[in-house]
Amino acid sequence: MKITAGGVVAAEWTKFSSLRSTWITTGISVLLLIAFGAIASASFTGDNLSAVDLALSGSTLAALTVGVLGALLGASEYTTGMIRATLAAVPHRLPVLWSKSLVAGLASVVVMTAGAFAAFAVSSAVLNDDVAGVALGDDGVLRALIGAGLYLGLVAVLGVALGMLVRSSAGAIAILAGLLLIVPGLAALLPDSISDAINPYLPSNAGNAVMTLTHGDGTLAPWTGLAVFAGYVVVILAAAAYRLKKTDA
Repeated sequence: MKITAGGVVAAEWTKFSSLRSTWITTGISVLLLIAFGAIASASFTGDNLSAVDLALSGSTLAALTVGVLGALLGASEYTTGMIRATLAAVPHRLPVLWSKSLVAGLASVVVMTAGAFAAFAVSSAVLNDDVAGVALGDDGVLRALIGAGLYLGLVAVLGVALGMLVRSSAGAIAILAGLLLIVPGLAALLPDSISDAINPYLPSNAGNAVMTLTHGDGTLAPWTGLAVFAGYVVVILAAAAYRLKKTDA
């Protein structure tokens, strides 16, 4: 029987959607986004963050959870040995990587975009009186909310790529956490001249630019930042594709 691209995508969707952990992790991602946004909006009293920035303040933890979801999808079959059966059914191999990435990415974009709008609605309802509210029609608000979903979808794809590159769930999750959390902290320890030059281009900082309502001199433009983050994802996907094609499972 001929294996079609649609058939591979359908098979990966079945694997993805049939696991209880998928729904638990996805639910936790949305809950973190909404809960942290509501807490920040209700308690913040300064003037250096906008209502949208506060609503999306849970995006860092949400990124970690969707990244973990992608890493598990990419690496779990190597842990169980099921990858041999998968590659026997799809001998060209690369459609497996593309399908896993598509499934994880699109599912995360849809769910996390909805989560971003929900976080904005809840946060606006509990917003501290000291912070000026904004409406969906205000400049940059829709871009930030939709951009949050796109960024988190790309993080899920990054997780898949890392999982299939290192072939270990724990290893992929550790690298993901390092890229998103530890690298920016280490960069802050560098001399200011170096830190200021590289900070906007670090993965999480570049991706977060699309979610930020206002931008200073030290940040990338919204869509430029998302494009830079997408570039990181493409590079790691290419590395995963090379290893998948050239080495044994």
